[in-house]
Amino acid sequence: MFIDQVEIQVRSGKGGDGMMHFHREKYVPRGGPDGGDGGKGGDLIFEVKPTLNTLSAFRPSQKFEAQDGKGGGSNQKSGKGGDDLVIFVPPGTAIFDADTQELLGDLTQPGQRLTICKGGRGGRGNQHFASSRNQTPRMAEKGEPYEERRLKLELKLIADLGLIGLPNAGKSTLLAALTNAHPKIAAYPFTTLEPNLGVARIDDDTTVVLADIPGLIEGAAEGAGLGHDFLRHIQRTRVLIHLVDGFSEDPVADFSQINSELALFDPNLAKKPQIVALNKIDQPEVQERLADIKKKFKKHKVELMTISALARTNTRELLQKAAAKLAETPTLEDVEPPMPVYRPEADPNQFEIKREGTNEWRVSGASIERSAKMTYWQHEGSLRRFQKMMERIGVDEALRKAGVKEGDTVAIGEFELEWQE
Repeated sequence: MFIDQVEIQVRSGKGGDGMMHFHREKYVPRGGPDGGDGGKGGDLIFEVKPTLNTLSAFRPSQKFEAQDGKGGGSNQKSGKGGDDLVIFVPPGTAIFDADTQELLGDLTQPGQRLTICKGGRGGRGNQHFASSRNQTPRMAEKGEPYEERRLKLELKLIADLGLIGLPNAGKSTLLAALTNAHPKIAAYPFTTLEPNLGVARIDDDTTVVLADIPGLIEGAAEGAGLGHDFLRHIQRTRVLIHLVDGFSEDPVADFSQINSELALFDPNLAKKPQIVALNKIDQPEVQERLADIKKKFKKHKVELMTISALARTNTRELLQKAAAKLAETPTLEDVEPPMPVYRPEADPNQFEIKREGTNEWRVSGASIERSAKMTYWQHEGSLRRFQKMMERIGVDEALRKAGVKEGDTVAIGEFELEWQE
């Protein structure tokens, strides 16, 4: 089954916890702190695999988790780092944050990689907190928490030539005539329910990839018919073969309608090079109207080719003309990339205080919540270190100004603390 959109849940690995430990050995009365560091959590990475052409390997709401880092050991032994999780996707996959709709990456080249979630760093063991004034540090760090995101994957097929037109214009028949593809062909609307790909040979050294895009109708850019789901695939094609049905009452109106839908969906689509071909000229009814149809297209300054996909009349000439146009068109890599958008990052020490009840408060902020998760609350030294951090970034002073009192509960993330002066 062809699947070109899916939402998944991903997370990196948590960092391993650092250890609080003191060296114990016969005849070594003061071995000192030797708690090891935790290992780094695995990253979550997307990589382009050129042999894939659909997102069917993914299930809706599927969850992917990189490996957590291992905890540190005694004798300064560091924990093993978690393995990275590499998720393979087909070329042309765009990755969005499902909650904000922000584009995180556009993967088009074989082997291209994108790190979406970085693994948490390992917590430090108590060996790092020893000093001349504190030779027996009773503190260590837990591993840094993992990063988690909900993603939307969207596939836009990468093809050299895209076949567009109204339903039953003969696109699937033309694809079958030019390539070894075997799309479903029948005389009813929307026979093609998903894009089909085929490879056509120009000569012994040159091949091109064609994509048969499901038929577009009026209102496709707003979601009517099947167009909204598949218009995105035309964005990757470099040259369009616009097929017009010879039996249509007004072929010029059909041609204009499709171009309007392309422009409404994405203004850049209307600028793509097009080869316009009138299909079904092997039929007597079409032959009778051919001169009039050509005259109307010429009036609109549109160069019109005439073919019969079923009888394979002029199909080879159409392919060669499209290949010549393709040679003049820059590849995706040659097009100047858009200027990057730089967004100022929020202050990591920024926090917010909110009163949740008569004697209850909540402190929210990325830095302080992360520090709370990395704190060994059962170790007095770790607790004192966390209190100093609260003083340093101004949480203590802000709580006092807000009106916190002795005995009030202060929640930070999933932890609840009792306020004491």
